[in-house]
Amino acid sequence: MAYPVSSFIISLYKQYQQRGSLSKKQLQGLYDKASKIEGLAPGKLAAVEAIIKRMPTRFKSAMPENKPLYEKDEEAGGMIEFILSKNPAHKRALFLKSKYDNNETLTPVEVSELKKFYAVFSK
Repeated sequence: MAYPVSSFIISLYKQYQQRGSLSKKQLQGLYDKASKIEGLAPGKLAAVEAIIKRMPTRFKSAMPENKPLYEKDEEAGGMIEFILSKNPAHKRALFLKSKYDNNETLTPVEVSELKKFYAVFSK
């Protein structure tokens, strides 16, 4: 009644009729408006303040870092390049290079094969 043309108060009243409750921030805004009214019973302000204090405060968590899902193993890439420099037609090394270039993970078996090939070609 103190603010008959206030769009903020009208929107709060409509939302309260539709949903049956208000959010904590909306209640805080209503409390700020109501505290400026002279002649309002202090019990009503205390009731609104008690409702606000009971409501949980929600915090937004920080955004997680954007890091790649897969990090390339530089050691494996170096071994593949070394093998292909010695034998450019090596089929298994070409297959592993295509997997490496497509950011697919190399299984432990494939890494052990790569180490065997590297040992053979480094002699």
